[in-house]
Amino acid sequence: MRVFALPDLGEGLQEAEIVEWHVKPGEAVDADKPMVSVETDKAIVEVPAPFSGTIEKLFANPGDKVHVGAPLIGFEGAAADTGTVVGDLEAKAKKSAAVAKTSTPITEVKATPAVRALARSLNVDLSTVNATGPGGAATTEDVKRAARGPAPSSSNTQKGLRATMARNMALAHAEVAAVTVMDDADVDHWSKETPLLARVARAVMAACKAEPGLNAWYDGKSDVRTLREEVDLGIAVDLDEGLLVPVLRDAHKLSLEQLKAQLESLVEKARKRELPPDQLKGATITISNYGPIGGRYASPVVVPPTVAIIGVGRLQRQPVVTKAGEIAAHRVLPLSLTFDHRAATGGEAARFLNALKADLEA
Repeated sequence: MRVFALPDLGEGLQEAEIVEWHVKPGEAVDADKPMVSVETDKAIVEVPAPFSGTIEKLFANPGDKVHVGAPLIGFEGAAADTGTVVGDLEAKAKKSAAVAKTSTPITEVKATPAVRALARSLNVDLSTVNATGPGGAATTEDVKRAARGPAPSSSNTQKGLRATMARNMALAHAEVAAVTVMDDADVDHWSKETPLLARVARAVMAACKAEPGLNAWYDGKSDVRTLREEVDLGIAVDLDEGLLVPVLRDAHKLSLEQLKAQLESLVEKARKRELPPDQLKGATITISNYGPIGGRYASPVVVPPTVAIIGVGRLQRQPVVTKAGEIAAHRVLPLSLTFDHRAATGGEAARFLNALKADLEA
């Protein structure tokens, strides 16, 4: 049997979940024909046949997670070395067993107090971590990698996008020093045709120009904040499968109408899972528009390396005091700004929120 392993899918991805098989044992396939659809942390990808042949065995079922380099499909015929095709499984199993017999179990893992604290916060057993640091010491990256590992199999285990979301949120919560400031924007002057998300996006552009400290990336390891000239705007999209954050590139160059059209297209593609992996990374600042679902204020999670995320609550009428000192019912938009206090000061956050509110009320 010639065994085809799950190839490197790019973007540093280490595993994928089987979504659907397009072939079955005994079926002949041509080179480059799609054999299986797999879901990664980024997108759904079709894996093509590396060559023509007859399928002998499928090594995973829909819903199973397969690591890069692990057996995926067995083809009829003798083992051969053809790049992505790995050697005979039986030989590999014997080699693995021999290695296991000669391996010495690790009884103690070297780690600094900071690494041990991170392991505790992420519920990672250091004895299970593959330590790659100097002298066999566990590093923060080793612990994070272990935290991202496959969860135990059970009927309630989250998979796919939800599992990815859970890991990313846990890691972000453990790392970021999050603080949230809130305010309201009186938008009673808006017309009924005003596109809310696009209008908020335009206000974010104005706020980034007024206070660029929040349109930035922060590297916690080196304690370096990099201000970004471009605004690559992340938009949180709620799906049944979990949360996706597609990115609108160079949003600062777009008019209100262009923002409206491109945001609608971006959200639609996200819901259909038609976005390429490179459009799901690299945001410099993010908007979470949860208001249409419900809620007024929130503390959205800042995901590194970004520094800030803007939460937009439910637009509704409420009493306000006008400039003339009268009480009137106006449409009010609740705003929440969560920022990483390691990279931005409270003053920077307040100035950003003031500029955001001022543009919305203009």
